[in-house]
Amino acid sequence: MSDQARTQAWDPSRSAAGDRNPWLVAVVVSIATFMVVLDTAIANVSLRYIAGSLAAGIDESTWIVTTYLIANAVVLPASGWLSNVIGRKRFYMLCVALFTVSSLLCGLAPSLSSLIFFRVLQGLGGGGMPTSEQAILADTFPPHKRGQAFALYGVAVIVAPTVGPTIGGWITDNFSWHWIFFINVPIGIASLLLVHWLVDEPEALERERRERLADGLKIDWAGFALIAMSLGCLEVVLDRGQIDDWFKSPTITAFSCLAAISFLAFIPWEISREVPIIEIKLLSYRQFGMAFFVMLMIGAILFGSNQIMQQLLQTTFPYTAMLSGLAMMPGGIAMLVVMPLAGQVTGRFQPKYLIVLGLTTVALSMWYSTSLTPDASFDYFGWVRVYQMVGLPFLFIPINAIAYDGLPPDKTNKASALMNIARNLGGSIGISAANVVLIQRTQFHQSRLVENAIPSSQTFKATLQQLTHYFMAHGASASDAMGAAMRFIGQLVQTQATILAYIDVFQACAVAAALMIPLVLVLVRRVNLQAPTVAGH
Repeated sequence: MSDQARTQAWDPSRSAAGDRNPWLVAVVVSIATFMVVLDTAIANVSLRYIAGSLAAGIDESTWIVTTYLIANAVVLPASGWLSNVIGRKRFYMLCVALFTVSSLLCGLAPSLSSLIFFRVLQGLGGGGMPTSEQAILADTFPPHKRGQAFALYGVAVIVAPTVGPTIGGWITDNFSWHWIFFINVPIGIASLLLVHWLVDEPEALERERRERLADGLKIDWAGFALIAMSLGCLEVVLDRGQIDDWFKSPTITAFSCLAAISFLAFIPWEISREVPIIEIKLLSYRQFGMAFFVMLMIGAILFGSNQIMQQLLQTTFPYTAMLSGLAMMPGGIAMLVVMPLAGQVTGRFQPKYLIVLGLTTVALSMWYSTSLTPDASFDYFGWVRVYQMVGLPFLFIPINAIAYDGLPPDKTNKASALMNIARNLGGSIGISAANVVLIQRTQFHQSRLVENAIPSSQTFKATLQQLTHYFMAHGASASDAMGAAMRFIGQLVQTQATILAYIDVFQACAVAAALMIPLVLVLVRRVNLQAPTVAGH
């Protein structure tokens, strides 16, 4: 695409700010985002309490998270199309209203089955919001200010998972799990009122909507069914695969086949449609296709490492949900400080170099995380999280900047849907892959360590003898002391194997981030940072 074509990629008549300050719009759309992302993080740390209250097993309670993610995956592909047909502001308010009402119903749920059903509704509402929000920001701000707008939006998207565990732990410890859903109600009502008062539906979008509906409503039902089945089944496989032993489970095998078949059928179907549910052809834009791929990978690294870090603190180390959240909070504070800076420099430097800076920071921080030891302190985890998070603003903001570079203005809704699919799908893949690596490498390291715990090993015999004498000195009989010493060595081997497995996960994240750097340098195109505005089509 030529530079002249790229300069015409922003049309001020599509702005949602009207005659108001556009930064008010950015703040308003970030409120609901913060609520949705925060609720997801809070629910994750409260599963144990919910399961106990509703007389359900921990395994059953994971469906509270799984069904929410599936609903998100199903609605995301259609959200761009629905926004175009219903009207962006109307669709956004419907999503906020559905999320708010279903949050109230989740808090009032009397059983696990009803809670899961309301979580599906909540996922449908929450999954439809990001597409409209990002399209609103892309249409409201010119290219040279877009980075700062996405920086503000990024505070909600990335900081919320950091403070979520702390807030969730505090609420469940001091009140009850019901309040992790009830707190959404006043926030949702406030968001609805602010959107109604401060966000406009541009006449240009209304005109396009009327033109689409003039020849009748064309709905790509087959395309929607195929992508919903593909992403929904894939979400089940990724979320339940490790629990159900992957392809040894007939259920996981069946869902995998359904996901693959529906996806293979979806691509040629969508390419041949005049009005597709998902604009697959957008991926043929070199800039947008690369942004989609980078977002997929970063989502995998971010969500995978975030999940693993919380898991590490609450299992291998004796941290409560609240304490683990506090250990991760410095990373959120660092993100909050760096985000405005990243927004400022995005409009002044080529995004590809900022993405390389962010990837380099993430790779180095993940490699630093491999210095983990069994006696790591609270301060260590706090600093590790700072190092891991400080580079992310230089990824998410420039990625969004290049994603919309050169796209026709009427494609922003569908482009936003694809970018959110990339982030969510990458996150699901990252969490699943991290857990697979963790379990397999734990077994590997345990088997290697046990090789040295044999009677012929002088080190093993000396350690066993010292521990036996220690327990005998504290009042145990000879036989009891020997048993206690063996159990202690077994626990020590298990802990060491687990620590080594976590180190392997961090190494994998570091390598993945490093491998992305040359791809970005070669494939991401330079953008016109001083693109003039064009008032019209």
